[in-house]
Amino acid sequence: MNMLKRTSIHAGVTALAAVLLALSARQLSAAANQAAAPSTGAKLVDPDVTGVETAVLTQAPNVPPPITRKKPAKVIVTVEVREVTKRLADGVEYVFWTFGGDVPGSFIRVREGDQVEFHLNNHQNNKMPHNIDLHAVTGPGGGAASSFTAPGHSSQFSFKALNPGLYLYHCATAPVGMHVGNGMYGLILVEPKEGLPPADREYYVMQGEFYTTGKYGDEGLQGFDMNKATDERPTYVVFNGAVGSLVGDKALTAKIGEKIRLFVGNGGPNLACSFHVIGEILDTVYPEAGTQPTHNVQTTVIPPGGSAIVEFKVEVPGTYILVDHALFRAFNKGALGMLRVDGPQDLLVYSGKEVDAVYLGKAAEAGTDAEKKVTALKAEVAQEIKSNPKIAGLTKEIQIEKGKGVYMQTCFVCHQPEGEGLPGQIPPLAKSDFLASLAKEDYIRGVLLGRSGQIVVNGKSYNGVMTPLNYLTDEQIASVLTYVRSSWGNSGDAVTVAEVGKLRNEVGSPPPNPYE
Repeated sequence: MNMLKRTSIHAGVTALAAVLLALSARQLSAAANQAAAPSTGAKLVDPDVTGVETAVLTQAPNVPPPITRKKPAKVIVTVEVREVTKRLADGVEYVFWTFGGDVPGSFIRVREGDQVEFHLNNHQNNKMPHNIDLHAVTGPGGGAASSFTAPGHSSQFSFKALNPGLYLYHCATAPVGMHVGNGMYGLILVEPKEGLPPADREYYVMQGEFYTTGKYGDEGLQGFDMNKATDERPTYVVFNGAVGSLVGDKALTAKIGEKIRLFVGNGGPNLACSFHVIGEILDTVYPEAGTQPTHNVQTTVIPPGGSAIVEFKVEVPGTYILVDHALFRAFNKGALGMLRVDGPQDLLVYSGKEVDAVYLGKAAEAGTDAEKKVTALKAEVAQEIKSNPKIAGLTKEIQIEKGKGVYMQTCFVCHQPEGEGLPGQIPPLAKSDFLASLAKEDYIRGVLLGRSGQIVVNGKSYNGVMTPLNYLTDEQIASVLTYVRSSWGNSGDAVTVAEVGKLRNEVGSPPPNPYE
């Protein structure tokens, strides 16, 4: 079935290529005529340009090194267009159209005043014609008219980098939205003559949308859905071309006290990006490729086809979450990344959690219902502790009431108050056949280490991420798991503090809490 689907999609793309080649005949002919036109004279030479160099290109999230020369040069940039099948999400493949083999395309770094000689090579195995529109170019189409290139061909044009700033580039071949929607975008930085202020680390991050024929998480090779694209209903909204491209071992890294500079772009093709770093204030933002900075920004809006330079210093360690603050895009469609910061704590800047108390909002002065039950049950235990076998049962009841408080403070937003979960997103805990199949140790591991990947609960498939809750104490974990194992039709014995502590020691240092 997968081979049939792949063959069908490739056949469709081949047919579409034939149509577009026909539709673009005039564009190709015009480009050919332009190339064949007699020269009006010798090629002009800029007397200010000295020396020739080949541009260093990098793939996201990496950035080429700063330019240290003090004079403009002739810079040769060569980019190859590749149509490649790669991972979009776990179990999901997609045929990306790319500048340089990855999404986003290669990061290009030049200096104000440079004379750029641009070579666009369209790989012979590609099915589509392509070109490039660089927003840093002053000239018709930003280079698009001069770079229209059929498969197996190469085009060349030159431009002078007149305006400093961070600019987007993209394919501009019809249908433009489809080419961009398949991943054909990237960033070019034109450094000002005086250079940028020093930064300890620079990273390259781009947001983009993908409109697939299947739903989010549907496995196999996915095709492009034009109806979704024209309705602006993306299946995926991601950073750097795929779900999870900036998490786990792919997270960005930094150390305490360092100045971070992010070159952030939005390929679109449709949606604006509300870029935000959870737990940080953006010290300086250069919006819209401009030269006038703004300061102390919480969230900066980047339109499709736009970019921003974002700078901030990190003061305390932990994991900082990069998101599009249109939050369903972040937590349900993939626009989420991580910046891991190492170094010593500064408790004056941020203390971490200082108090963890149960609060349910009812009868606060006299204590919550759960607290009252805990107090009453503890008193009953004290009376019976020397002789009554009911003690074990009462101890479990105390754990359940304590666990309910932990659950209502930590877990209920995702799993819902009665453990019903969220259809299609968060699996239910109530009457869960999946939980019933787990050993007690698996419950504890799930809380300490988190869980990701596809699971089937009560006949329905879920594919999400549960973040580690290792910042909870052993007693809190034991109590909340006892509550879950004893509620909503579930049946399980109590989890003890000793069992949690033993397993915590065995699994070693768990991943850090992503919210601290």
